[in-house]
Amino acid sequence: MKKNIIIAILFSLLLGSCGEEVRYQPKPKGYFRIDLPEKAYKSIDTIGRYSFEAPTYAVLTHDPFAPEEKNWVNVEMPSFKASIHLTHKEVRGNLGEYLEDVHTMITKHLQKANGMNDSLIVNPDRKVYGMMIEMDGKGVATPLQFYLTDSTNNFVRGALYFNFVPNNDSMQPVIEYLRQDIDRMINTFEWK
Repeated sequence: MKKNIIIAILFSLLLGSCGEEVRYQPKPKGYFRIDLPEKAYKSIDTIGRYSFEAPTYAVLTHDPFAPEEKNWVNVEMPSFKASIHLTHKEVRGNLGEYLEDVHTMITKHLQKANGMNDSLIVNPDRKVYGMMIEMDGKGVATPLQFYLTDSTNNFVRGALYFNFVPNNDSMQPVIEYLRQDIDRMINTFEWK
């Protein structure tokens, strides 16, 4: 009798295990955890026409593509494979041309953007005026751009670039973190 019960249970388990074939299902693509360093800043005062504060984890390099331009620099952030490219131009009655160049650059990037937000920068005490432009979208090459001017002598354009093809949706925490650093740069920016 016990033998018949055990055989019936085993037979039931065998029949119960039959059914649809279970196929392998891969896990969805994930992203690595990004550890963000603690905020700390240092003064950058080695550029001829302007100075600002940058994160301590950043390294200042001169633009390798324009070695004759001493006021063109990159604020490199190796841990994020990112850099903020800064270009300086002297204003000689041609501020409108520089603003048009910024508009042209933004228009090129808008083709891949889902949206754009801009905010005015006005600091009359330091004579720093400009605009910050943020672009949303998966394939936008430079999610943050800005320009600063004293409107009479100096014009600086800045753009955040990543040294890889960015997926800005997954990079959003890093972009927000770097935006805080850019805000600090702008708020401490001074003309010499």
